[in-house]
Amino acid sequence: MSDDLDLQESDEQDLFEHLRIVVDKGQALLRIDKFLMNRIENASRNRIQHAIIAGTVLVNGQQVKASYKVKPSDVISVVLPHPPRDTEIYPENIPLEILYEDDDLLVVNKPAGMVVHPGYNNYSGTLVNALVYHFSNFPQLPGNDGRPGLVHRIDKDTSGLLVVGKNEWALTYLAKQFFDHSISRRYLALVWGDIAADGTVTGYIGRSVKDRKVMAVYREPDKGKWSVTHYQVLERFGYVTLIACQLETGRTHQIRAHMQSIGHPLFNDAVYGGDHIVKGTVFSKYKQFVDNCFALLPRQALHAQSLGFIHPTSKEKMAFSTPLPDDFRLCLEKWRGYVHADF
Repeated sequence: MSDDLDLQESDEQDLFEHLRIVVDKGQALLRIDKFLMNRIENASRNRIQHAIIAGTVLVNGQQVKASYKVKPSDVISVVLPHPPRDTEIYPENIPLEILYEDDDLLVVNKPAGMVVHPGYNNYSGTLVNALVYHFSNFPQLPGNDGRPGLVHRIDKDTSGLLVVGKNEWALTYLAKQFFDHSISRRYLALVWGDIAADGTVTGYIGRSVKDRKVMAVYREPDKGKWSVTHYQVLERFGYVTLIACQLETGRTHQIRAHMQSIGHPLFNDAVYGGDHIVKGTVFSKYKQFVDNCFALLPRQALHAQSLGFIHPTSKEKMAFSTPLPDDFRLCLEKWRGYVHADF
């Protein structure tokens, strides 16, 4: 999982009406799940039953079971804990960098600054808005409302690769690979500190008790979900280190939270303490140099460089990679120059 918008959920449990149906006076008695299948476009009986079990289908203001028989003049409401527009997707003509596409899937290189899917305070300008404009009839998984075609995501200010399913079979097949952790994902990250050797970070990732927008790494299994990140040192710059991260799991903010937990927050990561000088000298020239690097790379230094998976139809192994975007690349060049400069 990955965008900041999911960490901005309200603690309130207010329900918003998404659909309201007044049953005809001549309606014969009929189970509510069957009734709604006939009234809601593209809704499967299984999805409707899940909604009923979750308590988001009301009849005359009351929760009912799937076996409830609809009666004439009943007022049926489908309510969810977010405004209707959170899942209403508007097509937008936003350019996309598509690396690969066939009848089943596409691989896109997402730029930094783009939110992956609509949600809290981000109803437009997202990757999903762009996908819906360029393509039609993207499927979505149960419980994945508003996220057609998506089986994974990356944070708004992280750049790099995403795979998108174009039909229900592809979406389900890809989702199973993510669930089994058989997807290959490699990220490049610039982190504070001089990392001595390659290593692995593990722990249970859950929301911080101090700030719900931040994820923390715990040792207790009841506080979060198990997570594993392997990292490899690629290049050292004295006060910062370029590493490659291989994910076994895909938790929200996993790399960002993991590296902060071992004292190496990502360079310019404002959420996890990397947007100020963590390692280095007290000289004003150094402070100015770091500020110039922050200006070049005004986001966390994280890029989803490569992605590998098994194709849903051909069963062939697919592998894709993308170079560092200019902001990340220029920041690294500046650090290389600093290491060899004579101050």
